[in-house]
Amino acid sequence: MNKLVLIDDEPVFHKIVQMTIKNTELSKKATYCFDGEVILDYLEEKKQESQSLPDYIFVDLYMPMFDGWDFLNRFQELYKSLQKNIKIYVVTSSVNPADINRSKLYPFVTTFISKPIMKDVFDDITYA
Repeated sequence: MNKLVLIDDEPVFHKIVQMTIKNTELSKKATYCFDGEVILDYLEEKKQESQSLPDYIFVDLYMPMFDGWDFLNRFQELYKSLQKNIKIYVVTSSVNPADINRSKLYPFVTTFISKPIMKDVFDDITYA
């Protein structure tokens, strides 16, 4: 069963994702977080336990204090030591080509998704 983590500072977006994936396998193992540092600390602690690690992380780029770029930079230091290949999806309201190009510099970023996120994105993940 796939595990999803959503990191975003907007409670409304958390609710939208919860409702969007309600009838998918992802909904059974989804974690919603406002602070990417909490998730990174968890990954560091559990890095040798593949069954404890998420399969997918959706991270917003623009959040107060610790933003998505901070998350990606710290994840870059960590991802090679993880016992699982976690797919990172950048999910943001930004449509700035510079953000898209910058996100492609991280080898672990699967794709860049502009909000609003649609159900077919989760369907593609669930059935991939």
